[in-house]
Amino acid sequence: MQSHTIIFTDGASSGNPGPGGWGTIISFAGKISELGGGEDRTTNNRMELQAVYEGLKFVVDQGITSTPVRLYTDSSYVANGINSWITGWKRRNWTNQAGQTIANVDIWKNIAELLPDIGLTIVNVSGHSGVPGNERADQIATGFARGTGYGLYYGDKDEYDVDLENLNMDNAVKKEKDRKKQKAYSYVSLVKGDPKIHYTWAECKARVEGQKGVKYKKAISKDDEQNILRSWGVKL
Repeated sequence: MQSHTIIFTDGASSGNPGPGGWGTIISFAGKISELGGGEDRTTNNRMELQAVYEGLKFVVDQGITSTPVRLYTDSSYVANGINSWITGWKRRNWTNQAGQTIANVDIWKNIAELLPDIGLTIVNVSGHSGVPGNERADQIATGFARGTGYGLYYGDKDEYDVDLENLNMDNAVKKEKDRKKQKAYSYVSLVKGDPKIHYTWAECKARVEGQKGVKYKKAISKDDEQNILRSWGVKL
């Protein structure tokens, strides 16, 4: 018998805001359930959250809360929100430190209602790094974002052709090493919530050096540039 429930989630959008989709995979008690859906106008972060909410709601609705839940996401917005930010948001009546209502407050409230019933661990994985569960959730989300839908599986775990136990960390490390060897397309920085694109390392370094709590990373393509920004919770 499986000792814990596994959930993989992902979200996608084109335009941000634009057409979007979400994908969720739940492995429980020898079964697999894939879920997915889409919206005509939405954001990547909202779809990431919707995927998480649907997975947790499935766990509660199915009455499988007695086993720990391990949820894998490639969204730092989701991981940081659940692990660090949500307590402060609730204390401030769902506002940020500037007193503004947080983005996607409706879904965050729905998630918060489910959390006390679930022994949840969030695992932040690298997107597009060859982790089978993450890749499959991305396929589902992208299919719904494009309006083509995606054939969803429900059935025995033994008949499922995606190895959710394989986190492929060695491959992720290799990809990161290969990435560092590739020529930079640009450099991306985030300082006090303000994102900027730089086309030289000197320009990026000058902006982030000596600053606290900043983020910066080399991008190897335009798509990679946008994926980095989305992973930091930046609306494109």
